Amino acid sequence: MTSGLVLLLLGGFLLGGAWSVWRVDEDAPVRGGPQVAFAAVLLAAALIASAAGILRLV
Repeated sequence: MTSGLVLLLLGGFLLGGAWSVWRVDEDAPVRGGPQVAFAAVLLAAALIASAAGILRLV
């Protein structure tokens, strides 16, 4: 398995984590500041890892 594929898998994993953090609980339908910040950090990391994986494959 090449490093590009590993980076793409990591990007997908981080994207799933960002989606999991972004979802709103049924008990508390309000997103807090830390929840938004953590989701944004995970999304940025997912985009960077995915872009790096694509560039490594090209």
